[in-house]
Amino acid sequence: MMYMDKQDEVNHLKRALILVNAYSKLKSAINQPIRLREELNKLGVEVDIEKNSIDTAMIIEGEAVSFIEDYDFVIYLDKDKYTSSLLERTGIRLFNSHEAIRICDDKMDTHIRLTGQGIPMPDTIGGLLCYNEEASLQEALPRVELIERKLGYPCIIKECYGSLGAKVYCADNREELLIRMEKVKLKSHLFQKMITTSRGKDVRVIVIGGKAICGMKRTSKTDFRSNIELGGVGEPIELPDSFIELSERVADILKLDYCGIDLLYGENDEPIVCEVNSNAFFGAIESVCGVNVAAKYAEYIYKVMYT
Repeated sequence: MMYMDKQDEVNHLKRALILVNAYSKLKSAINQPIRLREELNKLGVEVDIEKNSIDTAMIIEGEAVSFIEDYDFVIYLDKDKYTSSLLERTGIRLFNSHEAIRICDDKMDTHIRLTGQGIPMPDTIGGLLCYNEEASLQEALPRVELIERKLGYPCIIKECYGSLGAKVYCADNREELLIRMEKVKLKSHLFQKMITTSRGKDVRVIVIGGKAICGMKRTSKTDFRSNIELGGVGEPIELPDSFIELSERVADILKLDYCGIDLLYGENDEPIVCEVNSNAFFGAIESVCGVNVAAKYAEYIYKVMYT
């Protein structure tokens, strides 16, 4: 049954599907759907959790066809943009939407989408597209010089697709920059000015339904990245108004039902957008902040779908 008119069939059996990545074995990825199912069950919604390898949708005779018609909505905890796009074409409601997930999954696309909106971000330069493993970085020398002029050192290099702090590198000089560029030249990537006042620390803000519900400061004493998965330590903080306002503004621009926004500290402790995570894991922040993120997300979804 497709995403239904809220006024139809008040006593309709409420059913949802949570789709997760077919290959992931991460503990955080396993916890996320289980917690959401628990909280949705409390609201009277039956929930199935399935890997994205099941029959979901395909193109038949030029039309998008769904094989999961028995669900009212899908919580999409994967980044496979083809399945999410096809499912939406069939009319089913996704949390988050295909477009929101697609934009957030590509870090460069995220920054591009936020431009012109008054959103503070690190100065950013896109990486060059390269198809040839044997290509010499001498061909990219003008880009290297641009990076040095506009961003300087230390410089951050990020692969556009990645999470948990992986595939993010730092270069302190040209030699290190060239080594990192060689490593990522066949992948989508970007370069950013390092916000040195935030080295090893940031704030993760969870936003649900356009409202910031909690924040966790993450700090690392051993790495320029502060991710919990890389050894960072989380602590609850009372979010300053500027952090709340910026987080909610970003979530609104990107049309996110749910997200985790990572904010850096500027020179005067002002927030600067680092990344936006459409499927941000909430296990750590629930534990640190004592906020039932899963319940708040489930309640938001229930309100959207059934009230």
